[in-house]
Amino acid sequence: MTGLCLPGAFDSHRPAVRIVVAAVEGSAPRETGAAMWVSETEADGTIGGGRLEFEAIAHARAMLKSDPENTAWRRDLRSWPLGPSLGQCCGGAVRVLFELYGEAERLAAKALAETAASGGLVLHPLASGDPPVVLQSRQQARALDLPLARIVSDMLSGASPPLPALAAVKDGRRGCYIEPVKPRRIPLFVYGAGHVGRAIVKLAADLDFDIWWVDTHADRFPDVVPEGVTRTPAAQPEKIAAAAPAGAFHLVLTYSHALDLAICQALLATADCGFAGLIGSQTKRTRFLRRLEASGIASQALTRLTCPIGIGNLRGKEPATIAVAVAAQLIAVREQQQQQKYNRQTGLDGKDKRISA
Repeated sequence: MTGLCLPGAFDSHRPAVRIVVAAVEGSAPRETGAAMWVSETEADGTIGGGRLEFEAIAHARAMLKSDPENTAWRRDLRSWPLGPSLGQCCGGAVRVLFELYGEAERLAAKALAETAASGGLVLHPLASGDPPVVLQSRQQARALDLPLARIVSDMLSGASPPLPALAAVKDGRRGCYIEPVKPRRIPLFVYGAGHVGRAIVKLAADLDFDIWWVDTHADRFPDVVPEGVTRTPAAQPEKIAAAAPAGAFHLVLTYSHALDLAICQALLATADCGFAGLIGSQTKRTRFLRRLEASGIASQALTRLTCPIGIGNLRGKEPATIAVAVAAQLIAVREQQQQQKYNRQTGLDGKDKRISA
């Protein structure tokens, strides 16, 4: 999703400001689209830390204190040269959009998020007063001013990648910040609540996955889990694997080789598993592949099993080291799949094939 709705930890009755890096020139601490939320007493997310973030938080809190008329959709767009004005060594410049959310804005944003659930673009006006709008088709873009209509239409049609962008103010027209709706988060099933499972879940919780944490008994889970993690006790974890949604990622690391084998068999028996990773050595991989083939799993399906898991060349076996290696692998696989999906939508796959032929 777009991040339009306040984080759950925020007081739902107090106003807050959403801070977004709307444009970047040169080197900067974070990329266009990086965002955070700020209330009078809380902050969630980051736009890169350092003096930039310090000044942005101060400006957001000043906005919260200086709106006696409760202006609808109050906004401010500020420019910061990082070197001259903030003394940061990045040397670039950023434009930062501030958007104040009171009770009315929160309710409207919730409705917008529901509308945008199936995809599209959210257009945030730069001036105060008007709410953001969700556009999901090229036909809707025709009502916009011509320069903006072209940008939005190309993003919606796939002619250009849907990326966060600031549409500058020209010829007296009001500009806007274009925010692509993020795809629904990929479900990540982690089988095993041991030391490695705990380290992976702790790290992966910040990587934009919906995590389903599966083990054979509720007592095996810690008392407190990160937000976005669902503890799932299951006497037969392989049934959870078999019923998982298409495209889900799976990490198999239980306390039992028999359980690992049953889960892997359930995963490879389906054709719509996004990633199937098994903790273990090359020896374990060889043994499992032999047993899975004997159980009737097709040779083509066996190639989808990744074992060992994690990026290579890391010698450490500590749970935290394994978690870092596995998290890096999950990010790489996810980005590769997203790029392949974009290529298919835009016809780049076919074009590449014609060139290579």
